[in-house]
Amino acid sequence: MKKFLAFLLTLVILLSAFVLPSFAYDYIEFSDETVEYYKSLGLQGTKLNVYNWGEYISDEEVDVVKEFERLTGCTVNYTTFESNENMYSKLSGGGVSYDVIVPSDYVVEKLITEGMIQKIDFNNIPNYAKYFDSEQYGYLLEDEVNGEAIKDYAVIYNVGTTILIYNTKYVEEKPDSWSVLWDEQYKGKVLMFNNPRDTFAIAQFMLGQDLNSTDPADWDAAAELLKEQREKVQPSYVMDEVFVKMESGDYYFAAYYAGDYELMYENNSDLDYVFPKEGVNSFYDAFCIPTATQNKKGAEAFINFMMEPEIALANAEYIYYATPNKAVLENDEYSLADSRAVYPEDSDIAHSQTFHNLPNETLQYMNTLWMKVKGGNNSEWIYRIFFICVATIFAIIIITVIRKREMKKYYDI
Repeated sequence: MKKFLAFLLTLVILLSAFVLPSFAYDYIEFSDETVEYYKSLGLQGTKLNVYNWGEYISDEEVDVVKEFERLTGCTVNYTTFESNENMYSKLSGGGVSYDVIVPSDYVVEKLITEGMIQKIDFNNIPNYAKYFDSEQYGYLLEDEVNGEAIKDYAVIYNVGTTILIYNTKYVEEKPDSWSVLWDEQYKGKVLMFNNPRDTFAIAQFMLGQDLNSTDPADWDAAAELLKEQREKVQPSYVMDEVFVKMESGDYYFAAYYAGDYELMYENNSDLDYVFPKEGVNSFYDAFCIPTATQNKKGAEAFINFMMEPEIALANAEYIYYATPNKAVLENDEYSLADSRAVYPEDSDIAHSQTFHNLPNETLQYMNTLWMKVKGGNNSEWIYRIFFICVATIFAIIIITVIRKREMKKYYDI
């Protein structure tokens, strides 16, 4: 009997480890009006495919996806990507139909140009008029693409800049330039973006170029500068891996996004940052609805939900990027309002530039150069080894055939 009770107690403890956390979660108490609004949309039983950056939505103290599912009865299939290029490749492949995506500025322009996203019905996003800070961030959507206003296709989610992060344990003097990433004394201790636009931008700033240049000579010069740096960069370029690598203290420098610095700093107080004097890339990420969506009503409801004051605050506190949501910016409980990394002063980003969509021929040329940059100085040896292996295989085949013929002659005799 005692053995049975002991077994039962153990079983209860094990089950509690899996079951209790789900009951421990505190749902947000929305107003009755808000609850009724989302219930009235008739999304019960529908599905929504959301494609977002990794670590780019609150899922801890407030689980945003669960909250949306609870209020609407809509099931969310939430997947992530780590770069704009990966997202675009997946979307253009046509294998999966997404309802909400979160591209950056220049990709928004590209998707409009190629007819891959559709206009948003802002009548279904009442929170946009209530909470979007158009005075401070409206200028980001003022441009047109092929006669189409960007503001008709996108709702800004977050705003940010690139930044240079460094470890004060190993770097005594505060740097002020991207050039430190080429310094021989830091060889093997440098982390760079694993995407072409952001990485080329650093070289372009060093060369005083326009980030949106279409001159092949500019891209050639930037590529040559990055090739010179290749040996200083650790074995592979990084994206989300940068967190572990910088927080562990194994690397001295990382070119990354400003908001992410604050997250890294929480786990490693030796880290500091600087806005390099040559300039930084200023960008925004926005909610868009693909042309191939199967649930536009649900997509617009999700975008509206992401602008709810409680949800926008939870996301802002979790993601650490600048929010364009007025309700958050006016909230005294918002902990990042005074962060200079997240909300830089004008002098910090006086030489900032934004990305715009490039012509296809320029993009193809950039991608070709990017592959050469990542291949480094060892690419030639890789080809040589490949051809040596192929030649060796052919030699073995020829020798084998000759021996078989000789053996056949021998036995025929």
